[in-house]
Amino acid sequence: LPHLSGLRVLELLRERDPDVVVVMLTGRAEVSAAVEAMRLGAENFITKPADSVHLEAVALRASEKAVLRRHTRMLHASTVDAPASLGESPMMRRLTQQIATLAGDTSPVLITGETGTGKSWAAQELHRRSPRAAGPFIEVNAAGLSATFLDSELFGHERGAFTDAKAQKLGLFELADGGTLFLDEIGDLASDLQPKLLRVLESQRFRRLGGTREIQVDVRLVAATHRDLAEAVTRGTFRSDLFYRLAVFPVHLPPLREREPADITALAVRALADTKRRLGRGPTQFTAQALDAIVHHQWPGNIRELRNVIERLVLVAGSADEIRVDHLPAELRGSDRPGEEADPPEGEWTLAAAERRHIERVLARFGNHRTKAAKALGISRATLYNKLFGTTGREGKSPRIPPESS
Repeated sequence: LPHLSGLRVLELLRERDPDVVVVMLTGRAEVSAAVEAMRLGAENFITKPADSVHLEAVALRASEKAVLRRHTRMLHASTVDAPASLGESPMMRRLTQQIATLAGDTSPVLITGETGTGKSWAAQELHRRSPRAAGPFIEVNAAGLSATFLDSELFGHERGAFTDAKAQKLGLFELADGGTLFLDEIGDLASDLQPKLLRVLESQRFRRLGGTREIQVDVRLVAATHRDLAEAVTRGTFRSDLFYRLAVFPVHLPPLREREPADITALAVRALADTKRRLGRGPTQFTAQALDAIVHHQWPGNIRELRNVIERLVLVAGSADEIRVDHLPAELRGSDRPGEEADPPEGEWTLAAAERRHIERVLARFGNHRTKAAKALGISRATLYNKLFGTTGREGKSPRIPPESS
């Protein structure tokens, strides 16, 4: 640094990127230099010669903070355009207001609902609207992780705590200090971790795995699950005291099949806009018939399935200005509504095509039993076969009809 001091470099780095994480390593063992470095935003100030173990731990913490800051910045960027509400119906507006009210509190929140109903979005919205919005938002899924691995993820570990613990690791509770920790699928949390989590919720203190020093944090926990925790308590697989501590403010997100058409319309339109913006191309709207089919589909995968289907529709539609019924997958072109049928694709509107579709539905209704289907249609089996295969056989004789299903 022939022309600049280390402190000036620190200033320039912070001016270029306020989120940058800087560790100062210097030969100046002066208190004033350390104070000035910390004032300018240095993460740490180490004097030479540095202990390699200490330097490794400091670098690890700085690296984890850098990743966390990038993650938080992307989260804020992705939620700047977040919808003002979960939907337009009175039920979803009440849910939106409930989330807004809970955002100002510090107690744990339990979000329940089927897979894909938007529990992660609701947790992010709780954080975004809260006084902790400038702090970190960290998400971890408890499903599929071993108890030891999840223990290390949540609470960290000391060097040598287990075979592969070659360095100290900060836990997510520590990294989420001053912000929100979202623990998804808490219903799958290992039984031996449940009392440890309860203690953190009650005292905001914990020890790293293999550690003896208690660490104080200020973290709000938002938990989510698709399981019935009350039933799990009855079965003895989930602690009742932890359940009651989590369920201070329960929020239930209903599946799409229980939401109003206006709510599904809003989700579909937003998913289309998001996909078009991400891909840089695609239709700008749905036809009325296509949107009607989307709104009345059952959506067993809920919002996640809806967004995936919309992305596929954008790719299928190509350069078209709007998404039409013929762009929809077969399961959406069919009807989920008793007594109703979605419009067929263009080019299949002839009377012959309509007659064939009706015959196929009646055959399916009678398990492909042609005699019963023909009787229900008021025609002979030979006529039924002719309408399906378009031939009457040699010399005008009726074709030999293959054996039907019994």
